[in-house]
Amino acid sequence: MVDRRRQRTINLVSLVLAILAMCAEYLGHRMAYVFLKPLTTISILSLLLFIPKGLSTKFAKLILVALAFCLLGDVLLLDPAYFVFGLVAFLLAHLLFIVAFIQHKGFWFHWISFVVLFVIGGVIFFWLKPDLGDFMIPVLFYVLVITSMAWQGIGLYLRDKGKAYLWIALAVLFFMLSDTMLAINKFKAPFDYASVLILGTYWLSVGLIANAAYNIALGKKS
Repeated sequence: MVDRRRQRTINLVSLVLAILAMCAEYLGHRMAYVFLKPLTTISILSLLLFIPKGLSTKFAKLILVALAFCLLGDVLLLDPAYFVFGLVAFLLAHLLFIVAFIQHKGFWFHWISFVVLFVIGGVIFFWLKPDLGDFMIPVLFYVLVITSMAWQGIGLYLRDKGKAYLWIALAVLFFMLSDTMLAINKFKAPFDYASVLILGTYWLSVGLIANAAYNIALGKKS
């Protein structure tokens, strides 16, 4: 079908752009990276712009706006001087993801996932805390929000074992992993291949979310 071919094409273009962007960053080609980083995210979120008008849902629209804030965060984080503003952009994106997940299937309270995720988030925060300085409160709030986002994203899959919801569950975990590596690299200790690992898990996350929202809108949840 045409929509499936379009989905595969956009995913392939996004993959190629992501690889080029990661290579540019790793090899120090700054100008190429500045161009390719936002272009990759634009390519990923463009998938949702091709949902037929009659099939577009509030869920897909909220996800699109959330991804637009991710794009804004990408641009802002290109300059270390705008790190706080980038953090705020991604914070707003995570809040919109939470709203989208809850709006789609309602609030879900699952004790086991709640305890596991918030214990992980707490351990990461208190491990980073001595090195956060003035960023302690913003990072604490960010950890609480992204952990809540992951909790509700996993909740979608716990209620509906469709493939699209599995993608969302994996995506929110990859987002937590990406942000954790970003925080470690910035506040704790820079590590080898940090940019490749951070960008790779980030784009995998938003790619999974975009594809899940696209499939849900077209009624292909399983």
